[in-house]
Amino acid sequence: MPLNDDQNSDSDSSRLSESTASSSDSEYSRQSFNSDSSSKPSSPASSPPKMVTFDELMAAARNLSNLTLAHEIAVNANFCIKHEDHPQNSFAGTVKQIVHKAFWDHLESELNEDPPEYEHAIKLFEEIKEILLSFLTPGANRIQNQICEVLDTDLIRQQAEHNAVDIHGLANYIINTMGKLCAPIRDNDIKQLKATENIVELLRQIFHVLDLMKMDVANYTIQSLRPYLRRNLVDYERTKFQEILEETPSALDLTTEWIKESIEDELSSISNDSSSSSGADHSSKSSISPTLVLNNGYLKLLQWDYHKTIPETLITDEVRLQELREKLNQLKIIACVCLITNNMVGAAIVNVPDFANQLKRISLPLLEGMSKKTFDLKEALNAIGVQICIKVNESLTERDLPTLNTEMQNNLMGQITSIVEENNPVSSLIDKRIQLFMKSLLALPSFRKCMPTLPGGISVIQPEMELVGSQFASIVEFNKQVYGPFYANILKKLLFPEAAIGKAEIEAPSN
Repeated sequence: MPLNDDQNSDSDSSRLSESTASSSDSEYSRQSFNSDSSSKPSSPASSPPKMVTFDELMAAARNLSNLTLAHEIAVNANFCIKHEDHPQNSFAGTVKQIVHKAFWDHLESELNEDPPEYEHAIKLFEEIKEILLSFLTPGANRIQNQICEVLDTDLIRQQAEHNAVDIHGLANYIINTMGKLCAPIRDNDIKQLKATENIVELLRQIFHVLDLMKMDVANYTIQSLRPYLRRNLVDYERTKFQEILEETPSALDLTTEWIKESIEDELSSISNDSSSSSGADHSSKSSISPTLVLNNGYLKLLQWDYHKTIPETLITDEVRLQELREKLNQLKIIACVCLITNNMVGAAIVNVPDFANQLKRISLPLLEGMSKKTFDLKEALNAIGVQICIKVNESLTERDLPTLNTEMQNNLMGQITSIVEENNPVSSLIDKRIQLFMKSLLALPSFRKCMPTLPGGISVIQPEMELVGSQFASIVEFNKQVYGPFYANILKKLLFPEAAIGKAEIEAPSN
């Protein structure tokens, strides 16, 4: 009978996943992919190719949505739901305004009839009752019974038939109940409701405040869930992703390609180092560290073109990774500006205290928003160059030293604006040193205990680099913990294809 490949596969991947998350490079060996030890339940099971139905695709989308939301709640302490209206001059805002005005105008005309027509108002009271009941915690029987009794729509309809509806009394009861149930931040809104006399405007504002209260309840729920999610997020995300993988077997295609590119880059580096074209064969793959492959893959995300789809296993951190990439680009420009300035006028400003930080303070505001499509980097660099020339001359004047002449100023500004050009030597140098720092950081056993030494030329941005580096390393560390078993299976197939071929031959039925 054929051997059970799933069991062996799970065993292999569990071993590599442990190494992926925490062990040193030396722990990766060919034997770690061929062990017969029992599989771990956290390892992803292999799935045969299958057709995906629409329902399965939608189920995978829901799983991804839940996974993304849970991840955001757990890792982003500032995540909350905010109340945002469409801009008034937008199409959606205009349509909403017209529709809402038509609804409330119609309600007002009905209530002004003689006798008044209450049907639409009763429907609103019914909706308000359901919203108020949704705010109650289990066991709040007394107030629940009171709400159901006062806002009994059948009774209100009977009163309407005899023109005996106390609509203002009902509204006042609703406001008082909202005051008991709302968060303290809504007390002022409740006071404003009590001061509103027009019944139609009052009902409209009641719904507005109820929307705010629903948002408050949702944010309270998020705060309550956050500690639990943080404790259980690794298992939750891994389980959810496994469900996605079972429903859509292609859910690791981009991740596989991302790892494959990293392996090819490493093979190319080995080949260049050995100056031999024969270095990039299968035999050299066995000497490649899977940790190094993954770390290099993560580093590529700091230069990723985010118009392309990111690997599936990193979707939950896409926004954070993009923000880190943009921050690093900004820091690279600042380091380039400081290096160019020091090289040109360093002797004149060497004794000026805090001058590097002054250059940083000049550059930062002018580089805000540099990730936007409309941002003109060359124009910003030109403005930075002008400001730096002014600052340098001020410093030289204060110390009775000759200021920069026009030629020197033009030269300094020209070198600063040339940073934007492709293959600029200063930009390339700083970029390599930033990458070296990030690579050294990922290689540390614990980045929280110590930071690697910054390479020369980027010490001016040391505090910012350490902050960005720790944020990036945290994302990488958590990602390895969650998706290590999935990466293990992919790396095993890509780095040791002969092992997979050997298994296939063993499993092939004899004629």
